[in-house]
Amino acid sequence: MPMFGKGQSSDTSNWEPEAADGRLARTAGADPTGVFTSDLTVSEYVLLGEAGFEPLGFVVGSSIYHIGLQIGRWGQNQELQVLTQAMYNARELAMSRMRAEADALGADGVVGVILRLQAYVWGQDVLEFVATGTAVRSLSVAGAHRAPDGRAFTSDLSAQDFFRLLAAGASPVAFVLGTCVYHIAHQSAMQALRQAGQNQEMVQFTQGIYEARELALTRMQDEATASQASGIVGVAVQVSNHVWGEHATEFLATGTAVRRLAAEHRLPDTSPKPTFTLGLDL
Repeated sequence: MPMFGKGQSSDTSNWEPEAADGRLARTAGADPTGVFTSDLTVSEYVLLGEAGFEPLGFVVGSSIYHIGLQIGRWGQNQELQVLTQAMYNARELAMSRMRAEADALGADGVVGVILRLQAYVWGQDVLEFVATGTAVRSLSVAGAHRAPDGRAFTSDLSAQDFFRLLAAGASPVAFVLGTCVYHIAHQSAMQALRQAGQNQEMVQFTQGIYEARELALTRMQDEATASQASGIVGVAVQVSNHVWGEHATEFLATGTAVRRLAAEHRLPDTSPKPTFTLGLDL
């Protein structure tokens, strides 16, 4: 089974926009007299401080990518590997550039990562992949919470969930994803006639959706294993059609890979304990 995204080379993989240098140079991570920027709410900012971290700067990674063309067989379930590869490469470029900005600020990690797609009217076959988040740094133990490769961790956890994770003695490692663009077979005229007016499972469709979803989830797990994590929290599976037509669908599995911390790196017992509120609305 191919594991897309990792190890892919590109002539533009090391390109960085010069315009970002000026913005980063004036943030708290690069200049002690600079200001921090973040997408944190006031509550998240306060809670981040309670966890022993400070925000350094709002970090961004972007890639505008031309999505190629691949034709699936009309009546066959199959992965469209050219499209899967494109979706992986574009996201990896955006994520790596966001992480590079965090590393430039000396961050221990990035919280609140959002990965989104943006279409433009001037390009029907291009999509912009944007990764954003807030670079943070530990106030007490520098570098202890970084990923096993020594670089900043990435995470889609909110500040609240980040606090809870630290209180439980764990730390984020990486925002991991798995994707699969899959062609769902068309029904023949005879198949449509045989099921007309009947309650019955559409087995061919079920099999196709199952396989596509499993490929996405398996690839997400492989990324977590490669990042030396012990597990994944917050797994979500999104289904999108994008620009390929009604029978070509992308399954995207995402989550935050985590690892257990050594006892000396956990939040002290004197730290405020997270509380949980259950709503009574029905």
